[in-house]
This record gives sequence, C-alpha cells and structure tokens, in this order.
Amino acid sequence: MADILSPRERSERMSRIRGKDTVPELVLRKTLHGLGLRYRLGGAGLPGKPDLVFPRYKSVVFVHGCFWHRHAGCKVASMPKSNVEFWSEKFAKNLARDARVAKELAALGWRVFTVWECELSSANKANSTGGRLAAEIRGA
Repeated sequence: MADILSPRERSERMSRIRGKDTVPELVLRKTLHGLGLRYRLGGAGLPGKPDLVFPRYKSVVFVHGCFWHRHAGCKVASMPKSNVEFWSEKFAKNLARDARVAKELAALGWRVFTVWECELSSANKANSTGGRLAAEIRGA
C-alpha cells in the first residue's frame, strides 16, 4: 500500500516529532516532582542521554515512545504497511541502541528505568506509574 502523504508532507510530519520535552516526558516530570523527587534533565555526559537523571539515587529514566521503541504488546507499536524493510531495520537499530545504552549505564553503576508513553496516557495512569517509579527509585 502506498503512503497517502506526499514525500514533502511526510517529511514535514516527521520533522515535528520531538526528541525532548515530549508530552509524556512532561507529564512524568510533573508527577515525580509532585512526589518530591528532584532530577536533572538531559543526562549530559551519560550514555544515551537519559531523559531524567537522579544523581542522589544513581538512577536514570528513559521515557520511550511505544512506536519508536517497540513496546511489546502495545497497540501503538504497529508496523507501518509501507516501506516495511526500512522500518524493520530502523526499529531493530533502536532496540539494539536501547539495550547497549542500558548495559553501558549499568556498567557505570546506574540503575536504568524505562517508562512507556502508554503508561502516561491518562492522569490515573500517570499517577500510578509515577508512584511506582518513585518507590523504585527511592529503593522502597
């Protein structure tokens, strides 16, 4: 099946996808801050540039988009019907990079947590996920 958008329209749409300060990330940041956790952003100097860094707890958090990082069992993580070879390779590289970065961070002594965008899609889910994550980060 052919793409319903022209190459120019597709390029414009893809260029709007943000790498930082995404809605799921902002929701999680607000939730964790409300629970009393303080963090640094961007993870400069750390492998993979984690979204949230908790130096006090030697923990990092990645907020992953379900589509881009292939959240297993999530309906958002569907395979595009056009250009399947490109997308398969793209997703495989993303997964390999995620695994490599997590391994590098663990080797440096950091605890790595991943939060999926679908876990933050409503206020109830965000509060539940934030509470669980806060407890894990604090080691409770």
